[in-house]
Amino acid sequence: MIHLDGSFISSLMIHRVGNKSLDEGFKLTDKPIRTDPELMAVLRPYFTSMLSGDELFSFTNEVNLDQNEVYHLARKIFAEPSSLAEHSKAITAHLYNQKAHPRIKSGELYVAYFEEVVIDDEVTSAIGIFKSESRETFLQVDFSSELAGISHFEGIPARRPDKACMIFNVASNEGFRVAIFDHLNRTSEAGFWRDDFLNLKPVGTDFYQTNYMLDVTKQFVTKRYVEEHEPSKVDQIELLNRSVDYFKNNETFDRGEFCTAVFDDKDVRTSFLKFEEQQQSEGKMRADETFSISLPAVKKQSRSIRSIIKLDRNFHIYVHGDKDLIQQGVDENGRKYYKIYYETES
Repeated sequence: MIHLDGSFISSLMIHRVGNKSLDEGFKLTDKPIRTDPELMAVLRPYFTSMLSGDELFSFTNEVNLDQNEVYHLARKIFAEPSSLAEHSKAITAHLYNQKAHPRIKSGELYVAYFEEVVIDDEVTSAIGIFKSESRETFLQVDFSSELAGISHFEGIPARRPDKACMIFNVASNEGFRVAIFDHLNRTSEAGFWRDDFLNLKPVGTDFYQTNYMLDVTKQFVTKRYVEEHEPSKVDQIELLNRSVDYFKNNETFDRGEFCTAVFDDKDVRTSFLKFEEQQQSEGKMRADETFSISLPAVKKQSRSIRSIIKLDRNFHIYVHGDKDLIQQGVDENGRKYYKIYYETES
């Protein structure tokens, strides 16, 4: 867990970074922003409100950890906080040079030094890297004269930055602990923030492991299980519901118990375990045999597991319980149908 409410910003640099594919370049500044208390009272929640800390990462590199540029620069800043101004310029240049994608927006890059942050009950410092890309139109009303005046201007919305990274000064030899946010995290062009710019890998927290197991189960049921058994949509939904119910009704995950609870057939259990091993061979971190279940991760994954059968554009059937109460068939005219049994209607 991370706690940022009691933290404060002791140093802040702001630079401008453009789109490399458009040759927009980047603009560097030389001196930190004056840390006015009133301004910092606005900026601290602006920078940190979206960082939950449920899912943590660490820096990585295929050859050597020190060759990860942001990790290397973060170590220098933690060793000498007064070097933030100098090294923030290198961070900006590194971001600019990562990927020439035409849809990556230009914007302001903020590099801040935080003190008195808390992670896993340890008080430490942190480096925040934030990027604002969005612009909005604001209205300003002036009552300084007898006639009211109104004007408009374009500015940065103060809700949250578009991209965020908080590097905590713990576990330095393991790549630190890093929390990130990207409001485009479901789109292809967003990968440059986590993968190209920061080069992060997940840390095997309870949140990660819970999220991973639910995700790999979903992938298995909707892909491998379909290829091997050609199940009905109802059968697929039942397996997905079983997996979610297991995580909702237990405090601790046990791989053997999970497989038995979700998959009745021994051959299907074996196929699932092989599928999970293949995910590991593709570079994903395998979950432990047992771990504490993270309810925030269950909630997150539950939103993506849909127990819905969509029939043309006419009907949606939501399946939450006994699959024996819904039957599928084809009539003498070749029309497909579902037969549903129920006791009460609301």
